[in-house]
Amino acid sequence: MHRIADLPNIDPARLEPPSSALLARAADLDHPPRILMLYGSVRERSFSRLLTEEAARILRQFGAEVKIFDPSDLPMVGGAPETHPKVVELRELCIWSEGQVWCSPERHGAVTAVFKNQIDWIPLEQGSVRPSQGKTLAVMQVCGGSQSFNVVNTLRLLGRWMRMFTIPNQSSVPMAYKEFDDDDRMRPSAYYERVVDVMEELVKITLLMRGSSAYLTDRYSERSERANRAIDRQIARI
Repeated sequence: MHRIADLPNIDPARLEPPSSALLARAADLDHPPRILMLYGSVRERSFSRLLTEEAARILRQFGAEVKIFDPSDLPMVGGAPETHPKVVELRELCIWSEGQVWCSPERHGAVTAVFKNQIDWIPLEQGSVRPSQGKTLAVMQVCGGSQSFNVVNTLRLLGRWMRMFTIPNQSSVPMAYKEFDDDDRMRPSAYYERVVDVMEELVKITLLMRGSSAYLTDRYSERSERANRAIDRQIARI
């Protein structure tokens, strides 16, 4: 088999040089961007939920189709079968989505258990489908005190682990109880404008990527693995 002179350990049959032609937007993607939103508190007046709902209004104004998952009644991972209605709902929404928004309060310097439990229920692989891979992601957090970035940093780590493309912009709202009025609407502020910025960027990046996510997440190592499995199956039939 012909080998690449400077790359003797690479199989050239499985090496596919990136091509801008393969990044062309799919012609049949004329539906609104599909955005799933997750938040991390089940309190009656949850500021992560209020911030999520405010961001959802902005996303709809940008033309997105938005669905917000309610984490109430979602069992703890390992405490119920995968056929539980809330688990099924979450996984179906994840597959449906083209982009996601994650928002959590900060608890002990990290995301809440309510939020992490949602991510833990989303498998990296579900049959032949990878529910989160290749989807865009925007991250936000609400703080009870001074501004922190612990949660958004953790959410970025989780997004990378879930094989998602996290946009550069993010939102961290300090002293969130001051940022919402008696009607549970976010008050005008620089923090509000940052939320608008984040949602605008998310829609733009989702529109840019959604027809190319399968190509962008196709990897040499996985092509090699598939080819080796195919060879093993042929040998087993001999």
